[in-house]
Amino acid sequence: MSPALALSRREFLKTSTAGFGYLAFAALAGGRLQAAQKPHFPATARRVIFLCMTGGPSHVDLFDYKPKLVHDAGQEAPVKNGRSLRLTLMDSPWQFQQHGEAGIWMSELLPELSRHADDLCVINSMQTDVPAHPQAYLQMHTGNFRFIRPSIGAWTLYGLGSENQNLPGFITINPPLANGGPRNYGSAFLPAAFQASPIISEMPRTAPGQEEAAPPALDLVHPSSRPLATERLELDLAQALNRSRLQQDGGVSPEIEGAIASAELAFRMQMEAPAVTDLSKESQATRDLYGIGQKPTDFFGRQCLLARKLVEAGVRFVEVNCGDWDQHRKLREKMTANCLAMDKPVAGLLKDLKQRGLLKDTLVIWGGEFGRTPHVQGNDGRDHNAKGFTMWMAGGGVKAGLTHGKTDDYGYEAVVDPVHIHDWHATVLHLLGLDHEKLTFHYAGRDFRLTDMHGKVVKPLLA
Repeated sequence: MSPALALSRREFLKTSTAGFGYLAFAALAGGRLQAAQKPHFPATARRVIFLCMTGGPSHVDLFDYKPKLVHDAGQEAPVKNGRSLRLTLMDSPWQFQQHGEAGIWMSELLPELSRHADDLCVINSMQTDVPAHPQAYLQMHTGNFRFIRPSIGAWTLYGLGSENQNLPGFITINPPLANGGPRNYGSAFLPAAFQASPIISEMPRTAPGQEEAAPPALDLVHPSSRPLATERLELDLAQALNRSRLQQDGGVSPEIEGAIASAELAFRMQMEAPAVTDLSKESQATRDLYGIGQKPTDFFGRQCLLARKLVEAGVRFVEVNCGDWDQHRKLREKMTANCLAMDKPVAGLLKDLKQRGLLKDTLVIWGGEFGRTPHVQGNDGRDHNAKGFTMWMAGGGVKAGLTHGKTDDYGYEAVVDPVHIHDWHATVLHLLGLDHEKLTFHYAGRDFRLTDMHGKVVKPLLA
């Protein structure tokens, strides 16, 4: 028996460097991914969980309370830019209350999250450029809706490196296929090692409480019982072919180098990923906290718990996708369903991170690509609104218990301390210890950055 076959699975993975493939991986990323990198200045956040509410949640029904909208409901919307919108104002069907010592306004749709009001930094004056899903979604993720650019997760990984070489540094859970698809979590002109690894889960096929039968991620366990050393030999053969092609291309090919790096990472993931993604060993109290085994919170609850386990294991940036919030009609029915599925898992995530001492240096972000209009669309819906909407952050050095900025009396447009999506990007990078003007990559003859030629750090949001 060869020495490799005599080793345990974990020992073999620790000692296997995969020769040229491992070296190519190091060269590809300039050594960045071999260890965590020092930020530009001391950071308050080490990692990010982005709870992405795909479709544009209605801020005037969740966080942006507008008494005048209630008073003027049924009237024609006021003149904007010298012309009447000829649209009818619609107040929120749900009651608002102030919560926590900070008195943050929140809708009755969020009873669980409202208990964490004093942990939230609510931005009620967000703005983006285009009120269309594909463009706004891409701009939220990459800073640009016209051209293919690296995502914020890729920039974060490029700047800070990975804390765990056996797991991807950037993971997106259940990313949508629409609105640009992989462009939202891609690396564009950055080396391929910085793009996200998507984790696809599926709705449970069993009764609630039996989530072990419906794993949170597919295809994590190799279907074969072959020894790991045999898999290594197969991979070495494939990597030899990759290296041969790389040499034919002059020794430089981002695509082939990325394939080599991905294959090596996938091999190493066999040591750690199955355990990290296994929720069956979590306590019943933890699963109850996230609403796992309960309807309608089970599906999103498992994804939020998985996000906590991933950042705890050293993953730098995790995005959890939740949709669809594009409620042009049936607002009452669909908003209620969305919030019932989302509210408890998100509150559970904040509590879990806090009690484990992780919230202080984990930046949690909640929001979508834009908000909704204060006027009605059809009989019971709201249209897209890019001029003013809400996102919130928690942990990671943001000022807790803060409501920042204001929209007008109806919630249509940010009028006090507007925060453009470029400003939000600059602020997120700042919390991670990265200067958005210095985090650049030279491509096509010039230096590129996430915020391009825009953006300023919103200092009132910083603790």
